Amino acid sequence: METWLLLAAAVLIPLLVLLRSGRSRRLPPGPPAVPLLGNLLWLRHSAADVEPLLLRLFGRYGPVVTLQIGSRLTIFVADRRLAHAALVGAGTALADRPRAATSSLLGVTDNIITRANYGAVWRLLRRNLVSETLHPSRVRLFAPARAWVRRVLVEKLREAGDAPGSVVEAFQYTMFCLLVLMCFGERLDEPAVRAIEDAERAWLLYISRKLSVFFFLPSVTKHLFRGRLRVAHALRRRQMELFVPLINARREYKRQAMEGQPPAKETTFQHSYVDTLLDITLPEEGNRPLTDDEIVALCSEFLNAGTDTTSTGLQWIMAELVKNPAVQEKLYDEIKTTCGDGEVSEEAVHSMPYLKAVILEGLRKHPPGHFVLPHKAAEDMDVGGYLIPKGATVNFMVAEMGRDGEEWDRPMEFVPERFLEGGDGVGVDMTGTKGIRMMPFGVGRRICAGLSIAMLHLEYFVANMVREFEWKEVPGDEVDFAEKREFTTVMKKPLRPRLVPRN
Repeated sequence: METWLLLAAAVLIPLLVLLRSGRSRRLPPGPPAVPLLGNLLWLRHSAADVEPLLLRLFGRYGPVVTLQIGSRLTIFVADRRLAHAALVGAGTALADRPRAATSSLLGVTDNIITRANYGAVWRLLRRNLVSETLHPSRVRLFAPARAWVRRVLVEKLREAGDAPGSVVEAFQYTMFCLLVLMCFGERLDEPAVRAIEDAERAWLLYISRKLSVFFFLPSVTKHLFRGRLRVAHALRRRQMELFVPLINARREYKRQAMEGQPPAKETTFQHSYVDTLLDITLPEEGNRPLTDDEIVALCSEFLNAGTDTTSTGLQWIMAELVKNPAVQEKLYDEIKTTCGDGEVSEEAVHSMPYLKAVILEGLRKHPPGHFVLPHKAAEDMDVGGYLIPKGATVNFMVAEMGRDGEEWDRPMEFVPERFLEGGDGVGVDMTGTKGIRMMPFGVGRRICAGLSIAMLHLEYFVANMVREFEWKEVPGDEVDFAEKREFTTVMKKPLRPRLVPRN
């Protein structure tokens, strides 16, 4: 009997202390939690399906909710005004990132833009990406690459017909081709691109599905799941085997150029993302150059950040155009008026207001990511009258803000006209500087650095696909807008259109 009382006290006393502490410190409300293990609801729900759960919790507790996943305290914010106060108003207080359990377990560097804490290294890496690769003058250098990828995409769409999954696969492959070319400066053949794509996808799938268990007591689970760690190390080595020869080829090309030698091997482009990484030194670490491991991690980040988000955006937008033929026809009329019978150039897309409205409406209703990358509180801070304690993870409900019925008229309808003169979305600020109405790229100091180039890619490829084909539903296989969360939020039933050539 005494043993049972001692065991009960060991569990209940820390729980009561935690709950009392939460009330006195004004933590946001949330479901009951057990110290170290987290919320009891994880016994019935998977952390991978957290979004539907959160929507129910917001209805019960309000627009700020606390969840505990293992030993990690995570706070979710659904209100756009509170999100603006936290991400823009609070500035650097919420610009850090929580350390991923896989970083320490696998020895993977945190010196990448999406994972580095707010500070000198992050500023250096981000400034390099924005000024050396994503600057408009640099982006224009890759116009021939986008034209080539456009031709590859159209060819694959012609070959695909209406086979299930073929259109989505064409989007993913061609966007990955484009990012590989921009990253390494080389137009690789399809087997080489496929090998890199397979290695990247295998790595991402494994760490997101098989290593998620390490968020729960990582010091314990690393001993229980040693086999999973061995597989993850092998997948990481495969990345290194594929990337390092391409990095060394750019290193040799740069050396020959600096010494005035003719290159031993012709290269497709004289500039690449890797070239910029080879020039970086870390002043706070004795001006050392980046290691191969760090460059591989940055290349992997570059490829993944621009592939799934863009291909997912394309799928949702084209699905809406299939389901809304009047919108598609209006867009096609604008394309014909602007470009005649010619191809849609990058310069032409800037003079198509309806095209931009279609893209914005797609991103509002179907943001590729329904959450931002997690933020970490660098200090105790106040959000909506609640305390966000130092070290807590904070995230924001991106999709809910874009679908807020108090902010948008008919939020679940696809109405591009809302972004034209007189509409409720005209002049929307995608950066969220003055206020948040939609934030598909995040806002604040950690806003996605690729916002401009992502918009260019979506506008350019959507316009060319509509110019090339009329997108129709397959009889008996209608478009279904049910969602499924993968790396991004994709269509649960992949888009399967019937493509009718315009000419």
